[in-house]
Amino acid sequence: MTTLKVQKRDMETKAKKLRREGFITGNLFGKEIEGSIPLKIERLEAERTLRGCMKGTQMLDVEGKMYDVLIKEIDFDATKNQTLEIDFQALVSNEKVHSVAEIVLHNTENVVEGVLEQILKEVSYKAYPSALVDKIDVDCGNLHLGDCIRVKDLEIAKNKDISIMTNPESIIVNVIAVHNNAGDDTADDTEETAEK
Repeated sequence: MTTLKVQKRDMETKAKKLRREGFITGNLFGKEIEGSIPLKIERLEAERTLRGCMKGTQMLDVEGKMYDVLIKEIDFDATKNQTLEIDFQALVSNEKVHSVAEIVLHNTENVVEGVLEQILKEVSYKAYPSALVDKIDVDCGNLHLGDCIRVKDLEIAKNKDISIMTNPESIIVNVIAVHNNAGDDTADDTEETAEK
């Protein structure tokens, strides 16, 4: 879990000025927070955190006070290729929250029969803060032609503290046959030569 250091933002200072000074603006909200806490985050620190992990839980250090949070929204300016604002939701320990976990495939090089096809890139779920995960590792090393792994086969689906929102029957990966059309092309060339 990553920790992001942030500061409380003085609302008298305009967001544009803060961005020129190398900050990203943000807000922290949650059930146990009255209203929301306006934030300013050093751009380099924020982008380092976003590169490392966009999903799952983070620790937010607001001037020494720690919050367990989820990133709920990111305002990104594509023309300037920079993040403008990040909104965080503070979590409550005894309440399930909605999150998404990225699927990471391992040992794909061991699949020699057919082609490995990844259909699902992430799984949506609800969990208590203590059970939140940002990545799900899937071992593909023992898969053969015609095999598949579904959401219900994952360890996360067997965890009583986690409620899977994605359809349990959804296929994550399967191994499909390789179709080679080279033979057909050769036959066409032979026919064309005979006609000439």
